[in-house]
Amino acid sequence: MGFEVVFLRPERDGYRLEGHSAAVEGGVAWGIRYSVTVDTGWRTRAADIVSLSQLGTRELRLEVDASGGWRIDGRPGPQLGGCLDLDLEASAFTNAFPVHRLDLEVGQGADAPAAYVRSPTLDVQRLEQSYARLPDEGGHARYDYAAPAFDFRAELLYDEFGLVLEYPGLAVRVA
Repeated sequence: MGFEVVFLRPERDGYRLEGHSAAVEGGVAWGIRYSVTVDTGWRTRAADIVSLSQLGTRELRLEVDASGGWRIDGRPGPQLGGCLDLDLEASAFTNAFPVHRLDLEVGQGADAPAAYVRSPTLDVQRLEQSYARLPDEGGHARYDYAAPAFDFRAELLYDEFGLVLEYPGLAVRVA
């Protein structure tokens, strides 16, 4: 069980997402604090993430240069080549990035590999994932989301602003 609090702030060249997530999994409590910057096309530009758990405090800095090259704590991250999105394991909100960026019409689908950050270790890996736009339901956009590496597939529900309302088994927005 966990919770997430997120603030989205418009900036001159995009948006800054600031949030906190906390959870108890397998009897172990952890929390993360993050700040993510995306450009006007919702492509990830930078992220600062801090994790606190029984493992101690960990910090991570991700940066993406103009040519799409990722740096992980200042070191090149060639395994992330072609990734335009950041996906935080602790955040349902980061699933809004590819939905905004792709702007899919009903019936369209697309691959959206992401730089995936595990919680609470802050290990970074490439995550192959895909989104397919389904017919709207009750005025809400629906997407078929799949992450084959985790043998995971779910139908995600979004509000009129492209923000996650429901992520089965992970999150439901309450406010």
